[in-house]
Amino acid sequence: MRFFDQDFLLSHCKTILDFYTPRVIDETGGYHQNYLDDGSLFNTHFKQLVSSTRIIVNYATASLVFDNEDYRRIAQHGLDYLEQTHWQAESQTYAWTLNNHEPLDMTQQAYGYAFVLLAYSALFKAKIVKDKKALIRTYNLLEERFWQADYGLYADEISPSGELSEYRGQNSNMHLCEAMLAAYDATKDALFLDRASEIASNIAQRQAGLTDGLIWEHYTPNFQPDWEYNKDDPKNLYRPWGFQPGHQTEWTKLLLTLHRIRPESWQVNVAQSLFDRAYDIAWDNENGGLIYGFAPNGNWCDTDKYFWVQAESFAAAAMLYHVTDEVRYLECYNTLWNYSWEHMVDHKYGAWYRLLDQQNNAYNNEKSAAGAKCDYHTLGACFEVLRTLKHNA
Repeated sequence: MRFFDQDFLLSHCKTILDFYTPRVIDETGGYHQNYLDDGSLFNTHFKQLVSSTRIIVNYATASLVFDNEDYRRIAQHGLDYLEQTHWQAESQTYAWTLNNHEPLDMTQQAYGYAFVLLAYSALFKAKIVKDKKALIRTYNLLEERFWQADYGLYADEISPSGELSEYRGQNSNMHLCEAMLAAYDATKDALFLDRASEIASNIAQRQAGLTDGLIWEHYTPNFQPDWEYNKDDPKNLYRPWGFQPGHQTEWTKLLLTLHRIRPESWQVNVAQSLFDRAYDIAWDNENGGLIYGFAPNGNWCDTDKYFWVQAESFAAAAMLYHVTDEVRYLECYNTLWNYSWEHMVDHKYGAWYRLLDQQNNAYNNEKSAAGAKCDYHTLGACFEVLRTLKHNA
C-alpha cells in the first residue's frame, strides 16, 4: 500500500466521510455525534460543543478539498446549530453540552472556544461565512475571559457561576494555537499569527524547559508544572496524567506549520526533538502503535492505543520528512500507517476505531462519541499530508 500518495489519501478521506455523511444530520438540529461501529446511532439526545464544531471543520474543509456542495450544506447545518443553540446570545456564552437541544453544562471551556474559532476559520476559508466578525468576536471573548497576559497563555475553565478555575493546562493552549494558525490561514490577519507564535514559544520553549524539554499537561495558576494533577486518573479524556506522546507530535505539527509561515531558527529543532523522543519512548515494539501516556521516568502509564495519537503522529512524520528530507521520518510515517491500516481502520463499515487496548483489541463497539471522536483527527491528518505533498510537488 502506498500511503504517501495523494490518490490514496483522497480516497481514504472519502471513505471516512462516507461513514458519516448519510447519517450525520440530525433533522431536529445539529449533528448526530454518537455512533456504533456499524453506523447505528446511540444517545441521539446528547451533543457536545467540541464535536459540534469539529464536524463543521470536517465538512467545511472537505467541501474545499472535494469541491462538494453537499459537504457545504452539511457544514452550514452545523453552523446554524452552533449559532442558534450552542450560543447563548443573552449571556454571550456557549453551552458545553446539550440535552435535547437544551443547555446541560454551561461551564465555559477555553478548549471549546478553540474549536469555535477553528470552525469559523474553516467556514470563512470555504466562503460559507462571508466576513471575519465571528472570528474577531471569538478572539475577543478569549481575550476577556481566559487570556493570562503575565504568562502569555490561556486559562482553562470558568464555572457556570463565573469563577475562573485555578487549573492551567497545555491542551487548551495547544488547540488555541492550532485555531489561531487556522484563522490566520483563512484571513491573513496578523493578529492571529502573532498570538499563535506567542503560545507556541511559551509552551514549546519556556514551559517545556521546565520539564526536560517535553511538554507536560498540567500547571498551577502561575504555570509551574503540577506533577500530581490527575495522577490517579491517567485515562482522563481531556486531562490525563503523564506525558502524552500524541501531544508532543501535535506540537511538532504546529511548530512546522509556524515554520512554514514565519520561520524561526528554533522551531524545526524543537519539532524534531518532541517527535523523536515521543516516538522512541511510546512505540510498542511488540504490538505496534504508539501508547497513550508515559510517566516522567519514561515508564508507560497508559498502554491503550488511541486513534488520534497514530493520526497526528503520521501527519507530523510527513511534515518532518518534508522539512528535513530525512528518510527515517518517511519510515515512521509508513510504519504508523501500516499499523493503523491493520488495526485502526474499519475496512468493513468505514472510519477508524477510537480506542484499542495494548494488544489491539477493542473495548466496545462505540466508534464515535460526543466529545471523544468524530474522525476530526484522522481527516485533519490526511488533509495535512495532502498539503505537504502539494508543497513537495
